[in-house]
Amino acid sequence: MKLLHIDSSITGDNSASRKLTQQIVTAWTAKHTDTQVEYLDLVTDAPNHFTMAAMTPRTGQTEGLSAEQLAENAVSEQLVSQFLAADVVVIGAPFYNFSIPTQLKAWIDRLAQPGRTFRYTASGPEGLAKGKTVIIASSRGGVYSTSEAMQALEHQESYLKVVMGFFGITDLRFVRAEGLGLGPEAVASAFTNASNDIQAVTAA
Repeated sequence: MKLLHIDSSITGDNSASRKLTQQIVTAWTAKHTDTQVEYLDLVTDAPNHFTMAAMTPRTGQTEGLSAEQLAENAVSEQLVSQFLAADVVVIGAPFYNFSIPTQLKAWIDRLAQPGRTFRYTASGPEGLAKGKTVIIASSRGGVYSTSEAMQALEHQESYLKVVMGFFGITDLRFVRAEGLGLGPEAVASAFTNASNDIQAVTAA
């Protein structure tokens, strides 16, 4: 079994999502001892933001492409191949300005490749990255899960549900720590709840 561990928080040792992803990976490997872990830090090793050079055909074409296109396509190929090879993907996704970090979005843009992670059919789009387990470690300063008004402002978990579903992921699990900006008691409660979630999402 291969597990891909991804962090995207810019806050280093102060990061809640990095703490959660490490706890998830530790719990998973303790219960699934045959797991091989590969790590990707999207802050220290982020792909460039999406450009026209990166948007060219990415299915092995080399003829007629510029040096920039070849370089960008090589990055995309490495990232999508790494993703497709993983049985389990653990993603640290902090909440920045109502959405996810740009580093994480840049990674997702490289995965969204026709013929690799999705295809269009006569009956609509079909995800091609089926059969994986994806665990999202979601962290945020406010509380966005308990009311429709706050849920409408949240484009972090909601976006990840849509894009992973588009890729064909049906086993999508969340570990959430929210209210982290609301004081020590709220932080302690958030991490207690997250710890319980970790035991549940790593059980099988």
